[in-house]
Amino acid sequence: EVYFKNLSKQKQKEVMEKNGNNHKLRVCVATCNRADYSKLAPIMFGIKAEPQFFELDVVVLGSHLIDDYGNTYRMIEQDDFDIHTRLHTIVRGEDEAAMVESVGLALVKLPDVLNRLKPDIMIVHGDRFDALALATSAALMNIRILHIEGGEVSGTIDDSIRHAITKLAHYHVCCTRSAEQHLIAMCEDHDRILLAGCPSYDKLLSAKNKDYMSIIRVWLGEDVKTRDYIVALQHPVTTDIKHSIKMFELTLDALISFNKRTLVLFPNVDAGSKEMVRVMRKKGIEHHPNFRAVKHVPFDQFIQLVAHAGCMIGNSSCGVREVGAFGTPVINLGTRQTGRETGENVLHVRDADTQDKILHALQLQFGKQYPCSKIYGDGNAVPRILKFLKSIDLKEPLQKKFCFPPVKDNISQDIDHILETQSALAVDLGGTNLRVAIVSMKGEIVKKYTQLNPKTYEDRLELILKMCVEAASEAVNVNCRILGVGISTGGRVNPREGIVLHSTKLIQEWSSVDLRTPISDALHLPVWVDNDGNCAALAERKFGHGKGVENFVTLITGTGIGGGIVHQHELIHGSSFCAAELGHIVVSLDGPECLCGSQGCIEAYASGIALQREAKKLHDDDLLLVEGMSMKKEEIVSAAHLIQAAKLGNTKAESILRTAGTALGLGVVNILHTVNPSLVILSGVLANHYVNAVKDVINQQALSSVKTVDVVVSNLADPALLGAASLVLDYTTRRIY
Repeated sequence: EVYFKNLSKQKQKEVMEKNGNNHKLRVCVATCNRADYSKLAPIMFGIKAEPQFFELDVVVLGSHLIDDYGNTYRMIEQDDFDIHTRLHTIVRGEDEAAMVESVGLALVKLPDVLNRLKPDIMIVHGDRFDALALATSAALMNIRILHIEGGEVSGTIDDSIRHAITKLAHYHVCCTRSAEQHLIAMCEDHDRILLAGCPSYDKLLSAKNKDYMSIIRVWLGEDVKTRDYIVALQHPVTTDIKHSIKMFELTLDALISFNKRTLVLFPNVDAGSKEMVRVMRKKGIEHHPNFRAVKHVPFDQFIQLVAHAGCMIGNSSCGVREVGAFGTPVINLGTRQTGRETGENVLHVRDADTQDKILHALQLQFGKQYPCSKIYGDGNAVPRILKFLKSIDLKEPLQKKFCFPPVKDNISQDIDHILETQSALAVDLGGTNLRVAIVSMKGEIVKKYTQLNPKTYEDRLELILKMCVEAASEAVNVNCRILGVGISTGGRVNPREGIVLHSTKLIQEWSSVDLRTPISDALHLPVWVDNDGNCAALAERKFGHGKGVENFVTLITGTGIGGGIVHQHELIHGSSFCAAELGHIVVSLDGPECLCGSQGCIEAYASGIALQREAKKLHDDDLLLVEGMSMKKEEIVSAAHLIQAAKLGNTKAESILRTAGTALGLGVVNILHTVNPSLVILSGVLANHYVNAVKDVINQQALSSVKTVDVVVSNLADPALLGAASLVLDYTTRRIY
């Protein structure tokens, strides 16, 4: 504790040195009404008590200077504060227009005052329209603002005004942890927020033991006992004036019926207050024997009155905030304080639309005693605030900085948003399935359609067109603009003409097929076609490990073995579009027969078809299944069974996979010695099973100059579709092929 006190003193010393050793912080406190003065007065006393640090200027405006509201500026004078300036800013009328005109009048008068005072900082309290004028003037005149009670939540227009002042203020003193969190959520700088508690609690928590009976007798009569009277304080709700006047009328009727001595305070200066006063006079409240109607009670005395009341009723923030410190029962009427944190002493009557509801609430609450609540303060707010003021460095930039959380930018009018919604139709023609997808510029598969790949050319082309038309129509609903169609297919492809020259045996009737013309004519979109291995490389270049890499090779390890080569950031097709047929690199002169008709190709060893072939041989010889494996009679033997057997310790299966991995590794070594890439990407369902074997072969067989190559497994979930989309997205945006 001593350490932190010394640290604090040192910081204050450093701040004073920065601000100039002889410079006192010139603080302007502006007070608008009796309610905000009760919160500001303790701070003003604290500032006045430390003249070596502060100079205090007091500006009084608003309802303080109106006789109908008690000329409450007099209590400021009685507290021995010098009032530097009195500003008459209230335009009478007590309606919405009068409130607006009052703000305007204050904005006209305040600049001259602030120019003369030249304060270092202005302290503004709360959520009144007068306070908004103060904060606006100070902010526009480059005067730092300290806002008291920001971050709280309540009803009416006050909520909006409070948050508006928060955005103008440079420093914030809040009363509760929730209010602090609200300020942070509003992007205010945490370093400029002080959780101090409510300044009025500094006086409240030390006030209860004073001579209260004489105060009660002065205001309510000689015959009144403690806990046997009511304090009523109700203000208009500016967002629903008509209803709030009706609710006040019902409240007075309920109080008359309840037949207890009641102190009624006049409402504040908000729009609708004049009508509320008329209701009081219409019901004869000022002359009723059970009622005492007053314009103002000094705060010290008001504390004693609510502390010993049988109940407080109305919609004043005082009821839900200060009165909780005494455990006095409170009936909160309507929506004016909706959202405020309250103690258990507060009973809410949100929809106070009948006299019976209010009367029933009085019967429930009157005379009870609740535990004291310290939600809004612990009695030490002022020392914290003074310490906070001393820490302000006037040499820091005046411009506010907001701490925005990481969120998705709302950039509907930004070029990036346009690029994000630009999309491609991607088509993947596999041996089994035909897939079409809408793919965004960022590689997100927005929508995907899958059908079995028909066996004949006519059926296949008809299905491609049907699926593309359906996807293009759906693109409008998902806010995607289709730039073109990209097609990934097995076999040798002429990408310049969009023609499949020769297909693999996996796709029948698929040679010398012009895909570009019929699809482009049907959809009125440009069409690109390429080999599935090349598409996988394009997918890696745009979305995967190959992004930004100048030279890399992609190897697909699936049903067959394929791949693509990127050299100096461009895909290599070769003179007859046969480059990167990596699955047909020969690694053994007398190896197994490949589907291409040759022997010893990588594909004959390491493809899914090759592994399935070897698994079937083992199964036919009853050498595949080991303990922990089982197969149904009708189940087709696949490469997955071979891999499972190897994992469970089948030595013959392990040997086959080792040979396959070695064959693939030797093929990669040949690639390294031919094109010298800096990266090799293994893609497809078998990639994870081969990656370590490939690295081992490179270490054993490759020249030392290429052993440093990186070998990684692709992290793309669907390289064929993403590659097909890349054909469109890359070339339509850069306008070259």
